[in-house]
Amino acid sequence: MRAVVQRVSRASVKVNTEFTGKIDEGLVVLLGVAQDDTEADANYLAEKVAGLRIFEDAEGKMNRSLTDAGGAVLVVSQFTLFGDVRKGKRPSFDAAARPERARELYEHFVRGIRALGLQCETGRFQEMMEVELVNQGPVTILLDSKKLF
Repeated sequence: MRAVVQRVSRASVKVNTEFTGKIDEGLVVLLGVAQDDTEADANYLAEKVAGLRIFEDAEGKMNRSLTDAGGAVLVVSQFTLFGDVRKGKRPSFDAAARPERARELYEHFVRGIRALGLQCETGRFQEMMEVELVNQGPVTILLDSKKLF
């Protein structure tokens, strides 16, 4: 499972003209699910996201987590995080989980974030979405449950 995590001052996601999720300060998580991912991968990433110390403390150092700083999470499914362009220029998505399994693990991740006491908004799985965000810092972190990076 992979995540692109961005610290934001605000963010929203729309499907057609309907807002499906909207947050003020917090984190946007673009989440991709691989074929071999399990609930353990989702749990690992949920804990990691909640505990990332990327919010500033009183001295201006990134030393506080979202749990410490307050704020919300906006989770958007993004199978393209498993796009492979090592051979040519057209991405292969063979490593991405099938939609049924990806949805299960995406929803498990969202439940995990909420179980940690965080407000969690979402996009709509397997829909064309418009994501708007104001990246604060900018701060962007890449996570992989298999610890590939």
